[in-house]
Amino acid sequence: MPGKKDSLQGSVTTRDRTEITEPPLYKVLLHNDDYTSMEFVVSILIGIFHKSPAEATRIMLNVHEQGIGIAGIYSREICETKIDKVHSLARLKEFPLRCSMERA
Repeated sequence: MPGKKDSLQGSVTTRDRTEITEPPLYKVLLHNDDYTSMEFVVSILIGIFHKSPAEATRIMLNVHEQGIGIAGIYSREICETKIDKVHSLARLKEFPLRCSMERA
């Protein structure tokens, strides 16, 4: 029909679909050794990983009995920061406490 304007012409809208993905999570692992005191491990778990004394004791016992324990699960950057803090404090106290991270 001449002279009649199409009501849809020029009003097409598009949407960009932005998919947001969560960053991958990593576990901070504490490794058992024969020299680091149990009290120090508990204090690390309370101070750096914000665990309750009961939970810190439970994790410390896992480390002691099983050789490894999960201190927490975080994004990669947070894991790296917490591991650096643990290693720094352990060096200050002359403990060989080792921490690592693995994908959760």
